[in-house]
Amino acid sequence: MLTQTTSRAGSFKQPTMALRQAGPASKDPHPGTIEMMGALVPFARNSEIYGENEPADYLYKVVSGTVRTYKVLVDGRRQIGGFYLPGDMFGLETGDEHTFSAEAITDCKIIVIKRSAVVALAARDNDVAREMWELTAHELQRVQDRILVLIKSAQERVAGFLLEMSDRASVGGAVELPMSRQDIADYLGLTIETVSRTLTQLEKSATIELPTSRRIVLRNRSALTRLNA
Repeated sequence: MLTQTTSRAGSFKQPTMALRQAGPASKDPHPGTIEMMGALVPFARNSEIYGENEPADYLYKVVSGTVRTYKVLVDGRRQIGGFYLPGDMFGLETGDEHTFSAEAITDCKIIVIKRSAVVALAARDNDVAREMWELTAHELQRVQDRILVLIKSAQERVAGFLLEMSDRASVGGAVELPMSRQDIADYLGLTIETVSRTLTQLEKSATIELPTSRRIVLRNRSALTRLNA
């Protein structure tokens, strides 16, 4: 069950003006060809990067911070499609419009790349074409994994999410969550009460430890893996 969405944050539409003022995207220590074509643009916490049904004119790569993509359903509920951390690319679309909106969860620095320039270069550069194919395949795999998550039990969903974030955002043996529990609930298709209750159950069983609401220590990773199997 999805939870009721809160009001949307201030909008940051297509970044044409920002690109004119942005610096080069050279802060990535190992940039690919696509990233070198973009510009580094800052986005404030909770600002909109693009909206659903807006033209998909740009591709985006997170340099710092965290981004969520989401869709507001007809009854007002919010479904989060994905979380994007440093190194992740997002905004890839098969059509000409975005199917989800994107917001900065925290203050972010994002490389913004003109989509038409990438497509034109890919048509004549095999390395760029291969890079685009790999990005598209990765996004397709993420969507397929999301479909499997939504048929699992609440405990299985939460366990899988913790394992996913441990692989992507582990710091010193703990998972540092940049997103709220409401975000997690909307990502997993659960209520915030169910997410909180499941985390408490996992803590009581000594599977995890909760030093704070945003910091989670995986004390028994094998138990979480069995739950997620």
